[in-house]
Amino acid sequence: MPSPAHPNTQLRVVRAAVVAGAAAIVVAVVLLEVLPGSPAARSRGGGSPTSTTPSPPTSTSTTAPSPTPDGTYAVGSVTTDITEPVASGPSRSLPTAVWFPATTAGGTTPNGVHAPYPLVLFSPGYDVDLTPYTTLIEDVASAGFVVAAPLYPHTAPNDPTGVNENDIVNHPADLRFVITTLLGDAQQPGTTLSGLLNGSAIGLAGHSDGGDVALAVGADSCCFDRRVKALAVLSGAELAAFGGSYFTGPVLPMLVVQGSADTINPPPCSTQIYDGAPAPKYYLDLLGAGHLPPYADSGPDRTAVARVVTDFFDATLAGQQAGTPAMGTDGNVAGVAAFTTAPSAPAAPGSCPGAPG
Repeated sequence: MPSPAHPNTQLRVVRAAVVAGAAAIVVAVVLLEVLPGSPAARSRGGGSPTSTTPSPPTSTSTTAPSPTPDGTYAVGSVTTDITEPVASGPSRSLPTAVWFPATTAGGTTPNGVHAPYPLVLFSPGYDVDLTPYTTLIEDVASAGFVVAAPLYPHTAPNDPTGVNENDIVNHPADLRFVITTLLGDAQQPGTTLSGLLNGSAIGLAGHSDGGDVALAVGADSCCFDRRVKALAVLSGAELAAFGGSYFTGPVLPMLVVQGSADTINPPPCSTQIYDGAPAPKYYLDLLGAGHLPPYADSGPDRTAVARVVTDFFDATLAGQQAGTPAMGTDGNVAGVAAFTTAPSAPAAPGSCPGAPG
């Protein structure tokens, strides 16, 4: 339903079927089984929160990938309450869940054998908590990444002040503050993520409004952060509300993922991003997929997304040359997904509400 208070940005409201507040994130240490024969058989290794409490291209494949997790590590998780000071006004609370390679199933000790690991920041969609994305995030973390996901003020479910999509204009600064905090904490001895983060290998990913935020920090002059080295935008868009200009700064490798039947973030939004971005860039077209299900629901869509996103960060952050051809192998699945590195994305009729130009 449209938001009358948000005229300059497209509304991408998704209410997750399972909504848990940030306080409900608990330790989630899961042993993820090894994916046999994966094109990027990942056994690689590569901060910690200020305070932590336990929390939860193109070859062709003709069959859908099996729904198995993508990686070799057990995954542990903690949450941290990050508080961002504001010059004028109240401070901003950014509860952040952090997933990392762990030593054993059920344990909370990071596996530091191959540390430091690349750091990926994941931003969720508007009015969606982290629960729907947990499996996708764990799949990436299981491949040897630390994945941190903040919940932003005024746009997370159960926010005590209520949700207000207009606050998205403040989220790029929030995200940069989370990066700074985690990198600073990683330098402190005795913390959960101490020595676990590779500050020279930072990537961003985000879905829906979270994809807009990731794109702003990775590619908009309004908010660009030079620490970021790679960017994955999942059903996101350029937003005029941020100001600045897109793709006028340093070139970052970019992966754009879009469901072809998405009516909340229509395909022209992702087409605009991809077509405007300089190479290297990659486009994953999820055939007949909608807005949240390909990232949240078990099935071949989410499996393809998890594998291609992991391949992308393997290639761009972890220095694994096999990651680039693996994107094509894992992203071309008959009836499920099509992957391309062409100069332009598949044509999509219509326009993208809220986008500049």
